[in-house]
Amino acid sequence: MTDTKAQTQAKSADAGHASAPKEHYDIVVAGGGYVGLSLALSIAQASDLKVLVVDPQPSERLRKDERASAIASAATKMLDRLGVWGEIGPASEPIRDMIVTDSKVSDPVRPIFLTFEGETAEGEPFAYMVPNGAMVGALSDAALKAGVDLIECDSVKDFAIEGGMTSVVLGSGHSCTAKLLVAADGVRSRLRDLAGIPVVRMDYDQVGIVTTVEHERPHEGRAVEHFLPAGPFAILPLTGNRSSLVWNERTDDAKRMLDMDDFTFSLELERRFGKQLGELKELGPRKGFPLGMTLARRYIDPRFVLIGDAAHGIHPIAGQGLNLGFKDVAVLAEVLVDAARLGQDIGAFDVLERYQRWRRFDTVQMGITCDLLNRLFSNRSDILRHARDFGLGIVDRLPGLKRYFIEEAAGNRGDVPKLLRGDAL
Repeated sequence: MTDTKAQTQAKSADAGHASAPKEHYDIVVAGGGYVGLSLALSIAQASDLKVLVVDPQPSERLRKDERASAIASAATKMLDRLGVWGEIGPASEPIRDMIVTDSKVSDPVRPIFLTFEGETAEGEPFAYMVPNGAMVGALSDAALKAGVDLIECDSVKDFAIEGGMTSVVLGSGHSCTAKLLVAADGVRSRLRDLAGIPVVRMDYDQVGIVTTVEHERPHEGRAVEHFLPAGPFAILPLTGNRSSLVWNERTDDAKRMLDMDDFTFSLELERRFGKQLGELKELGPRKGFPLGMTLARRYIDPRFVLIGDAAHGIHPIAGQGLNLGFKDVAVLAEVLVDAARLGQDIGAFDVLERYQRWRRFDTVQMGITCDLLNRLFSNRSDILRHARDFGLGIVDRLPGLKRYFIEEAAGNRGDVPKLLRGDAL
């Protein structure tokens, strides 16, 4: 009797959620979020390299994450190539167009200074809003099916380079060896600190308030970025009459708003959201995340590499954080699979240097750009506001420049790795 899809996935999960690792792997990935899982899946599908993913959280908690993330068109091509977009896509909402306003909260009218068409090509939106739970669930199931070992509720406690291998010690006391350790453990990466990699860090004294709302009227796939004195207030379309909000406030004000009762919070929300979509209802959860910039001064050491937020944490003003992480994945997977096919040592410094050269300038440039945008728009200066509004108006009248920005946001410019083009490794 043949197994159903659910039975196959359950068997894969039972095999992958072992309490102890094997003695040796080619690659150990510390962090089982979208970045860590997509890297493991990319490598397992394209090579015979043995991969282990270790994550401190149970996958069931990650699958229940009610938040959503903006991912670029290029990232959807990668997810399609990995065979998971068919599961993620139906739960996602395409961003069909975008408008930018700049005003004070008390202004009765919010003039639109900049508009963007939402397609990079006919029928191809430049971005989607993707539910986090659906994304991590699809990636996790596909990684297990591809032969990736997954250990939950554990973490990489320590590591050391020994005789051309990395000795990896888990918090549970278990250990294994690997040719390469990949740190995908977030912006506060403990492994980055253990490796002694210095960072450039900047605190913006801002908190990003994230929540989900339901509204009376349909959003028609429109994303809205209101630039307010305290920072951007982004309205991002979800399936149905729902939108995801990313609301920047100064730290003290944000703490006060997060502690508000539902009625008072809804009044503050309505002042910023407006009435264009009718009555609002907060669906939650309401969470706050401190905002800052963290850029690692280097991404590699022998047998050690940083990807995703562990390498670069940036301001969400341009919505590019996760997309930078997916590009890290596409580049590193291509570099490692190419090296393995050529018989090279995948943990050797010269192999990893190719990844660093490919990614470092791009991520630093994006981090600095987001920093400058945040400083330009998150302030109360009327002089700066008039200057930036004039600049936005000029851009809106230059179709070629607008097209450049759309292609950049979609991830289609520059030296695009194979997976982000939708090509096989």
